[in-house]
Amino acid sequence: MYGFLLSVELIVSILLTIIILMQSSKGGGLAGTFGGGNMGAVFGVRRTADFLSKMTTGLAVVFILLCLVINRFFLPTSSSKTTDSVIQRGAPQAVPPPQLPSQTQPNIPTPTPNQ
Repeated sequence: MYGFLLSVELIVSILLTIIILMQSSKGGGLAGTFGGGNMGAVFGVRRTADFLSKMTTGLAVVFILLCLVINRFFLPTSSSKTTDSVIQRGAPQAVPPPQLPSQTQPNIPTPTPNQ
């Protein structure tokens, strides 16, 4: 069932992308590339815009609902291994501050007179 819903989600996302690209914007958009200009001759310009707008809304609603259903009911989980989140683990253990080396006088060689 998970695979089927995932494939339907993929098809809906591709259709949604195509429908969005077919809509003409103020500059003409990509409607001419995908045949959006020819659809105006079939439905009429006003009806084409309404049809594409309604299809976009419908496909977006289906896309979101499928995402929620897949995530809520069909997403495979690993129930055998429970892991705590970073918040549930709490703060990391305190790291001790670094220890400074003991304070000793540096071994400075004494200058020897030139011979």
